[in-house]
Amino acid sequence: MTKTRPTQTRRTLAGLLAAGLLLTTAACAEGEASADGDGRTLAIDYATYNPLSLVVKDQGWLEGALADEDVEVTWVKSDGSNKANEALRANAIDVGSTAGSAALLARANGSPIRTIDIYSQPEWAAIVVGEDSKVTDVADLAGKQVAATKGTDPYFFLLQSLAAEGIDPDEVTVQNLQHADGWSALANGSVDAWAGLDPIMAAAEQEGAKLVYRNIDFNTYGFLNATEEFLDEEPELAQLVVDAYAKARDWLQENPDEAVAILAEAAAIDEAVAQTVLTERTNLDFDHVPGQAQLDVLTTVGPLFVESGDVEDQSQIDAALEELLTDEYAAKADASRVAD
Repeated sequence: MTKTRPTQTRRTLAGLLAAGLLLTTAACAEGEASADGDGRTLAIDYATYNPLSLVVKDQGWLEGALADEDVEVTWVKSDGSNKANEALRANAIDVGSTAGSAALLARANGSPIRTIDIYSQPEWAAIVVGEDSKVTDVADLAGKQVAATKGTDPYFFLLQSLAAEGIDPDEVTVQNLQHADGWSALANGSVDAWAGLDPIMAAAEQEGAKLVYRNIDFNTYGFLNATEEFLDEEPELAQLVVDAYAKARDWLQENPDEAVAILAEAAAIDEAVAQTVLTERTNLDFDHVPGQAQLDVLTTVGPLFVESGDVEDQSQIDAALEELLTDEYAAKADASRVAD
């Protein structure tokens, strides 16, 4: 069988992921030649929890910059950090957006990724209950069922919240559901609470859901991650992506109303909800170069992975903390290199 170039494999897998077939057909795709030939590719995700990705996609900056470079840009939607990590590990995307906690978890468990930019400092997770719920605080979750998407920030927000109240995680039954399904389970009474994620959470509030526990310190940053293979083979493309993110950061703050409309359409939510997410729960005015601020947060979260059994040993956490962040791309970010 003819050996496939890495860019061909990425294009094939990205297409499968977009069709919802990645997990069942990735093995068959290995070694299959791409019909598109030898052109280079950039496979990148977009997500409603990453507003900068939505702006970059909407404005078409990457496609414009690469029009004369024989590089095909493929966009793949991530429905959660866990899905972005799956795609990165499978080489279905080159660049993917996750929460910091999820990036650390993936790296600690052997995924060869590095964080090349920090896209937001969000308050995107909280403990959510129904409008008529008798649950009023974290302590009330003992003996209850809680929906959470394992491997994502809301899940680790839940673990930190339980630890802060001295509640053993074994006292809570976690229903491992994707974010949207978690809200549906709460709405139909299948669970007692939900570890929510914006913008779905903000929309749930509009329908009567209540946030019974918030703590911005338990929310890790938004991490933009790339596979090491991609960074080794295409460092200039990686820099272009980070430059585009720098442009999106400036553009979003200069065009807040348009950004709200983009998020509302992408997430199928009201513009008032999108406004809440972007103006009240998303901070873009911070140092986006991966560094000590993120390490401080992850150093606190890391031991929880071991306690919960998500990572086998603390040494894996320690190694991941040393290896995950790379500052060279964000430190050189220049929005002016990306044309309108």
